Amino acid sequence: MGYKKAADVLPLELVSQIQDYIDGEYIYIPRKQCNRKTWGEKSGSRNMLFYRNLEIYSKYRKGASIDYLSETYYLAPKTIQKILSKMK
Repeated sequence: MGYKKAADVLPLELVSQIQDYIDGEYIYIPRKQCNRKTWGEKSGSRNMLFYRNLEIYSKYRKGASIDYLSETYYLAPKTIQKILSKMK
């Protein structure tokens, strides 16, 4: 997220009104609901974790133990169990 100067992107009247409420302080203006992205959508993390979990589930179905998967993917056994229960 980058900062933009209000005077560069907003009408001067609006900048003046905002200054009446929050003079010189930082303000965060959230995205519109229709423009929001879900977690990991922009960076690709969501897809990466989905395919990793699919791989874990596939190896488990082929006989890999939870302990083996835990050591291989550096995850706690409980985390492996949660992944497996979600993938079923």
